[in-house]
Amino acid sequence: MNDSPVWRLVGDGDLPGAHNMARDVAILEAVSAGEVPPTLRLYGWRPPCLTLGRHQGVEAADLEFCAREGIEVVRRPTGGRALLHHLELTYAVVAPLGTGPLPRPLQDAYRTICGALVQAMRSLGVEAELTGGEVNLELPGPRTTIPCFEAPAGGEVVVRGRKLVGSALRAHKRAILQHGAILLDWDGRLQAGSMGLDDDSGLRPHITTLRDELGRLPGRSEVSEAVVAAMGEILEVVFEPGSLSAEEEFRERTLAASFLIMD
Repeated sequence: MNDSPVWRLVGDGDLPGAHNMARDVAILEAVSAGEVPPTLRLYGWRPPCLTLGRHQGVEAADLEFCAREGIEVVRRPTGGRALLHHLELTYAVVAPLGTGPLPRPLQDAYRTICGALVQAMRSLGVEAELTGGEVNLELPGPRTTIPCFEAPAGGEVVVRGRKLVGSALRAHKRAILQHGAILLDWDGRLQAGSMGLDDDSGLRPHITTLRDELGRLPGRSEVSEAVVAAMGEILEVVFEPGSLSAEEEFRERTLAASFLIMD
């Protein structure tokens, strides 16, 4: 492994949603320009945050409920559908395509990353697998209100057909940002209410959590270590802890407001 490529590992705590999305994009721009190494970022959210897909309409959110419950609402730089980020570990992989461990075709790159997540979940004792079929990288229509976890697509991480990780991808020049939510636990009231649903009965049968599968709530550090180890093995890279450059931090501050729908 001494000759393996070195990737940057950024371990963040909980950040507001707009800054999380701006930080991911700042890293994507810097990686695509060759200014920083490929990066794996692991992070959380505070306060809870509902993210909408890049071109998804705000009607997918119940803004009154979110305001009442202190839930931030932001737009993701990636596609996909509405997702409440709360009791989870979020990962973000930012890397060039076709010049390292990630193949050039987007579907293949997506499956490679999700395959590493499957290995991470299995190392924790969870019988995870990838769904079959083509990866759906198409953006939903602007009026799509179906929640992310209600409709597993191809190449996603599931356990017995129930989604454990929800991911989305964006290409920029010759690099990608793929980020996603690894569900540690579930708050049905907030999940449903943030999207204007009466309850989570339409969502819960389609998802599972690490608490469900392990019979306990794992710590975020335990899950992070599993993800880092699996990514390193599958991608054949070595991770070195690092932080954002001054340019990335400036870009994050500049971009943050543009992702915010409601704070």
